[in-house]
Amino acid sequence: MKALITSGGRGTRLRPITHTQNKHLIPVANKPILHYAIEAIVEAGITDIGIVISADNADVPRAIGNGEKWGVNIRYIPQEAPLGLAHVIKISQDFIRDDPFIFYLGDNMVIGGVKRFIDRFQAEKSNCHLTISKVKEPSRFGVPDLKNHHIIGVEEKPEKPKSEFAVAGIYLYDHTIFEAVNAIQPSARGELEISDAHQYLLDKGYRITYSEITGWWKDTGKPEDLLEANRLVLSTLQNDLQGEIDQQSQLAGDVVIGKGSTIRESHIRGPVIIGENTKIENSYIGPYTSIHNETIVRNSEIEFSIVMENCRIENVGIRIESSILGSNVEIIKAKGIPKTHRFILGTQSLVELF
Repeated sequence: MKALITSGGRGTRLRPITHTQNKHLIPVANKPILHYAIEAIVEAGITDIGIVISADNADVPRAIGNGEKWGVNIRYIPQEAPLGLAHVIKISQDFIRDDPFIFYLGDNMVIGGVKRFIDRFQAEKSNCHLTISKVKEPSRFGVPDLKNHHIIGVEEKPEKPKSEFAVAGIYLYDHTIFEAVNAIQPSARGELEISDAHQYLLDKGYRITYSEITGWWKDTGKPEDLLEANRLVLSTLQNDLQGEIDQQSQLAGDVVIGKGSTIRESHIRGPVIIGENTKIENSYIGPYTSIHNETIVRNSEIEFSIVMENCRIENVGIRIESSILGSNVEIIKAKGIPKTHRFILGTQSLVELF
């Protein structure tokens, strides 16, 4: 069995961060989202992995490498334009050949790994095995039409969903999927929709089975989903204190502090992860916060947030909460009066003042 992972797309819902960073490389609990997909596949025993990348962006190959880190072989497959998930499969046929494969959307995260889905797919000898999950807004996803525990139809982002389930971003296929993706036509938005490929399989009498994800699954395409995924991963954290902590600091709950980091006169309330060579001074770091490497937090408070590498947060008079700070961000208190707010913001930035 092989694996195919997506890592392209524009990440428009995560702008302005994705103006300068591939969304699949955004850290969750200080680890790129894409790493979670690769690790789940490696844990399932798969060693041949194809990663589909945007043809004009080398960030993912540069960050991930050839797979040696995980003991696998990674091949990169360029996609000239984002023409739909079925198009991703279509251009990967030379890599997959006739092998069964797992198709994993690289910005999705799921607890418990993927081996259980692979085992079910192989045991049921189906042509396609989908994973589905109950969601609040199924109209944002492909939606399965279920009858007597069978999938009888699949519709992409319907206005009136026929179930409360979404097709999650983990799929398993045999070679018949290539018949489907080569037969369907682009949708009204100009894409080859994966839901249309699934409907083709059903119409032709091929067998589609499914597993319901009963734990958590997250499509990290929006800021609130990214923060929630960060919270869920941090909930599994275990203490690992490799940095230097002075006697005036207080730690509670599960906290990870990386090598070379220093904590001075601060209160850290876990679950919290702090990367390497980071300085926390006279500050409060609250639950479900990730702070990456080479960052300075001084005289400030942060909670339920993601702070990426090389940031500087100093003398902020109010608590920073439910926030995502990209790399090299500075938030500092201006000196003098009158008290005003001064901003230098990029396209599609969001600032909320209370």
